[in-house]
Amino acid sequence: MIETIQRIKNTRILVIGDVMLDRYWWGSVSRISPEAPVPIVAMDKTSLVAGGAANVAANLAGLGAKTKLFGIRGDDAEGDVLETVLAEAGIADHEITPVAGRKTSIKTRIVAHNQHVVRIDSETTAPIATNEADAIGERIAADIRSCDAVIISDYAKGFLSDPLLRKLIENAISLDKPVLVDPKGRDFSKYRGATALTPNKREAADAAGYDPTAENVVAMAGKQLADDLDLKALLVTEGEDGMTLFERGQAVAKLPSLAREVYDVTGAGDTVIATFAAAVAAGAPFAEAARLANAAAGLVVASVGTTRIEAATLEDFLADDAGLHRSHA
Repeated sequence: MIETIQRIKNTRILVIGDVMLDRYWWGSVSRISPEAPVPIVAMDKTSLVAGGAANVAANLAGLGAKTKLFGIRGDDAEGDVLETVLAEAGIADHEITPVAGRKTSIKTRIVAHNQHVVRIDSETTAPIATNEADAIGERIAADIRSCDAVIISDYAKGFLSDPLLRKLIENAISLDKPVLVDPKGRDFSKYRGATALTPNKREAADAAGYDPTAENVVAMAGKQLADDLDLKALLVTEGEDGMTLFERGQAVAKLPSLAREVYDVTGAGDTVIATFAAAVAAGAPFAEAARLANAAAGLVVASVGTTRIEAATLEDFLADDAGLHRSHA
């Protein structure tokens, strides 16, 4: 798997999706407010990082892939801040289109003693106009031919309309480019024909029409979605229970979590789709790509806040894990 990580540096990947700012207010709590039964957070510092599809691109940059990011932002001051954050994350190649009348998506998390106290969202989720979507779609189409894989990072913020998704998927597949999707919503039919999807357990259950708490729900939902959507692979993430890979023509593969510590799952899905897609773009089979994504997820959940994966860190983690298994053999 180390060889695959090294080959990722030779790949070019398009990321298309809902970009946002992840803003953190870090502090501590020592008392409860006399005005209401809520904690008073004494703020120590603030930080801003790329979120959503931008975090996917940041993870790819950390892995060394050449990345181009497409998305939309508000025509506002926060959108200008987003541009700065993208540059700091190493995402130099991007087309983030300002859209009049929209807010730049911002998730503000207040964290005290490494625990989330509350999250505040500021966003516009109404669909963008058809002519705007068509214009962006044409610009994306011009880049698909020269990439090794396409990632669609859907956060249901109004950018990825069903017609735009269909055009993107059909165009990429016609050029033999793998399309990997981090999906959103209950209706996954809009992703039909994509190469692979990476839903979490609840998303997969909801999309397949099952109770997420039902016994064997991952096995039932995964098989149904993989068949109904004509996917080559479906990777269902299950938090502390690891992941399950459904691959056409192969036995279902269960991957136990490799997380040694879990502090925060924020952004873990972005790391999974980025690592999985990067490995596929580098020529790895789905099973190996899933193992790499599982390892990357195990790393990022050990940090508080939105954190990207780094190639060197992932290589060290895999080397340590291999050594640990040999010592117990």
